[in-house]
Amino acid sequence: MAIVDGVIEVNELCKSYGRTTALDSLSFVVKPGQVTGFLGPNGAGKSTTMRIVLGLDRQASGIAEVGGRRYASVSRPLREVGALLDAGSAHPGRSAFSHLHCLARSNGIGRGRVSEVIEQVGIAGVANKRVGGFSLGMRQRLGIAAALLGDPATFLFDEPVNGLDPEGIRWIRELMRSLAAQGRTVLVSSHLMSEMALTADHVLIIGRGKLIMESSMDALARRFARDVFVRSPRARDLADLLSKAGAKATLLPGDALEVSGIDAPKIAGLAAGHRLPVHELTPRSASLEDAYLQMTRESAEYLAPKADVR
Repeated sequence: MAIVDGVIEVNELCKSYGRTTALDSLSFVVKPGQVTGFLGPNGAGKSTTMRIVLGLDRQASGIAEVGGRRYASVSRPLREVGALLDAGSAHPGRSAFSHLHCLARSNGIGRGRVSEVIEQVGIAGVANKRVGGFSLGMRQRLGIAAALLGDPATFLFDEPVNGLDPEGIRWIRELMRSLAAQGRTVLVSSHLMSEMALTADHVLIIGRGKLIMESSMDALARRFARDVFVRSPRARDLADLLSKAGAKATLLPGDALEVSGIDAPKIAGLAAGHRLPVHELTPRSASLEDAYLQMTRESAEYLAPKADVR
């Protein structure tokens, strides 16, 4: 039974470990054609959710499907869903080629494809070496090769940049964007907003097993827009006009203003309507990392006190 559209759908998913609630009625949809970031602090439920989607863990209630099917119903799963969950899952006594070849044979994938993905992820030089001697970064690349093996429509990557050097991080970022551009579904978990800001088109933020926010990255940036920097030779007149419109306008040196409480298009419209020239109009956003930390602060497993910098 094949997966057709690759959409990942999670509906009212609940899961507990003893008295600890891992997932609390979690619901979301991941669509093809974009990189969807799955963000949350350590312990928020990201890995648990992915394991349930892949049939590696069982939920107490709720539904987790890919393309309208449970993963367990797919006969050759590597051809439908590629996943990187645990870089240490390969047998340490096997070579990288042997590990991938075994996976390929069990899913009806030819030997030639094994060589292709080995080249693609940059481990051709160590393909015949035992996995036990690999660094974490090389294990990550091997795990990504396994995910690519069946050329699937859907991908789940759990913290894929772990252990990668800067070149490797750039490579996996470009790979995920390329897969999404081909119309595939890409769900990637991380606890770092800074990384997702460079990678994701859409973001799901969870904490303590609940969905805190779902948004496009562009909309998230707009939501946390802090103020607008304006430069005008008639800055004082413009400040008076904006104040009457309910905005807060602070005069700065160099015929400039810092404006809050009103967005850039409205500032431009008011200025044009009163024939006030504007030479610069720049929205300035608060740090997405700061916004993310604020949203998830109550969900973090451990909170350190603020540093006392003197």
